[in-house]
Amino acid sequence: MRAPTDWLLMVLLIVGLGPAGAQATRQSPTATGEPFAQSEANPVRSQVAEPEAANEYLRSAGIGFEAYKPHLMRSARSAGVREATIQAYVPGLRLNERTIQLDRAQAPGLPSSNRAYPLSPYLLQHVTPSLISRGQARYYSHWPHLVRINTRYGVDPAVLMAIYGKETSYGSFTGSFDLLEVLASLAYDGRRRALFETEFLSALKLIDIGFTRAHLRGSYAGATGLPQFMPSAVLRLRADGDGDGQADIWSNEPDALASIANYLRQSGWKPGVPWGTEVRVPATFNRAIVRSTQEASRCPAVFRRHSQLLPVSEWRARGIVPLGQGLPDAELAALLELDGPGGPAYLLTANYRAILEYNCSNSYAMSIGLLADAIARR
Repeated sequence: MRAPTDWLLMVLLIVGLGPAGAQATRQSPTATGEPFAQSEANPVRSQVAEPEAANEYLRSAGIGFEAYKPHLMRSARSAGVREATIQAYVPGLRLNERTIQLDRAQAPGLPSSNRAYPLSPYLLQHVTPSLISRGQARYYSHWPHLVRINTRYGVDPAVLMAIYGKETSYGSFTGSFDLLEVLASLAYDGRRRALFETEFLSALKLIDIGFTRAHLRGSYAGATGLPQFMPSAVLRLRADGDGDGQADIWSNEPDALASIANYLRQSGWKPGVPWGTEVRVPATFNRAIVRSTQEASRCPAVFRRHSQLLPVSEWRARGIVPLGQGLPDAELAALLELDGPGGPAYLLTANYRAILEYNCSNSYAMSIGLLADAIARR
């Protein structure tokens, strides 16, 4: 006969606090926990948080972490994880209070996308001379691999390098948290239980296919490797960038870059199209007539800053003058002025929106585009 807490745990999970009770939503590959202006509730950047009522529900009901482990074990079996893996790794898991504290501090209620941040100070911190110079060095040393990756995926190599630099400072810091403990702890905490249980099961599947627990170290939010992928993204998107038949996102830079390219291509990257360009907006420009009236289903506060999508030729006809690289006249683009009228303005293509799939933050995506331009400009 099960203990009363086990019965209560099963009831709570069945009625909607576990994976079966939540709608699956598209997620970014990464979750580094770095505070990004205008991002959706971090650390899983593009996720909508589960209802606040789920917070600490298991704890407040008197259900401890030890009583939660059997649920994880049952879920793992249902997901097809090998029994040997389950027995080796789940019973000994410890609750990581530190990762829960960091997670709550990162997203305390309303997503940070509801607040406006000026772009220029952000860029000073995130498009630095060090990131540019180190990115350029790798850009040219890896050029043969980047050509191969570009041929396969069609993604701008400089954007790949910029994301790599932004995520881990070119591999300088990938995180030291044990991912199994992190993901199990965040799932138990309950703010986004469905997401983190799914990622925990994906981490066990990575062990099933031959990766070790030493591989599965990363951020307090569960991201791992040079591109800071969540375990489910590692399963789906890891790619071989140097032709050696392996896909090692932890120590092989070409593989990490190919994996980022794979993600962006799956997110709608269009080969041969720039991510965007800076533009000059006439003083008399009527912004009201190009304001978007559609509410995005994903990251609405982020996309609310964007105008309607119009062909570049239409923007030109309205007096918008590109200052940087040209965009195809037929390409659909949105106008973005993060600092408001009079500040820097950009026309942004589908490839900017693909970068937003990596991290749904205008500040992040702008810093990636501008860092990429600086890396390629030599």
